[in-house]
This record gives sequence, C-alpha cells and structure tokens, in this order.
Amino acid sequence: MDKNVLLLFGIPSFVLSLMGATLVGDISQTVLKFMLGIFLIAISVTFLVKPALAFPANAKSLVLGGGISGFIVGLIGTGGALRASFLTGLKMEKEKYIATAAVIGLGTDATRIPSYISAGFLPEQYYYLIPILFGTAVAGSYIGRKIVTRIDQDKFKKMVLIAVILASIKFIFDGITASL
Repeated sequence: MDKNVLLLFGIPSFVLSLMGATLVGDISQTVLKFMLGIFLIAISVTFLVKPALAFPANAKSLVLGGGISGFIVGLIGTGGALRASFLTGLKMEKEKYIATAAVIGLGTDATRIPSYISAGFLPEQYYYLIPILFGTAVAGSYIGRKIVTRIDQDKFKKMVLIAVILASIKFIFDGITASL
C-alpha cells in the first residue's frame, strides 16, 4: 500500500464522499452519470493511446484527485471507475494500486453509507447486506492481489482502463435511458 497516496488522496476522498452523500437527493443523477461516463472514456482512451502519460504524484494532484473522486462517489453512489482513472494515472505498482484502492474504497463506503441510511436511500430490509458486501470487498481485494502477481504491469494498466471504459459506457447508457 502507498501510504502517501492513502493520506493525500484517501483523506480528501473520505471527507468529500460524505459531503457528496449529503447532496445525493438534490442533484440529477442521470445527468451526472452521463457526464461522468463521457469524462472517464476520454481520460481512459487518452491513457491507452499515450501510455507514458501520467498524473504528477505531487500533493496538489493527489488531494485534488481524491477530493473529486470522493465527492462523485458520495454524490452518485459509485466512483470506483473515477478512482481507478486517477490511481492508474499515477503509475503505481499493481500490488500497491490494489491495496491502496481497496482501503480508499472501503473508507469512502464507510463514510457515505451512514448518510444514505439516514436519508432513507437504503431500506432497512437491505441492512443485512452491508457486512456481507464488506466481506466480499475484502475477499475480492485479497484474491485480486493473488491473481495480479501473474499479470505484467502494462497489461494490468490496460485491463483497468478497459474496465473503466466499460463502466463508463454503462453510465452513459443509464444517463440516456433514464431521461427517456
């Protein structure tokens, strides 16, 4: 795990995910998902076409990337694709990437889920799923870490970016179909 990224990216992500979660009922989700999908496709294609391109791993970029991705996570309820885009752009080693992304993902979930519950976005009948999903996330990170040792760094980065593109297509589709 990259402790510097965890602190400078993760803490703003945690704080702003809570802020985004408090606004979730006030802003159109369909428009946000559509715009996020377009942005993520653009950035992912750019990283695929120009593999040497990277975000500067300085404090300003980390705080900004963590804050933006955290806010979007809280606001639309999903942000793994955006977080993946930022972290992939830092050119982290794949093992550190997985560990750091997992901790940041769990942290943003832990900060936003109570807000969703208190606002009534998660019906009580589904509360039992929270620990199951938490356990699944931890197990998935562990299994992913074991699998990733068999994949070279460049191939790993391409796989992450393609996964981001696929998630982005769904965001765009959701944005278009919800407005029909």
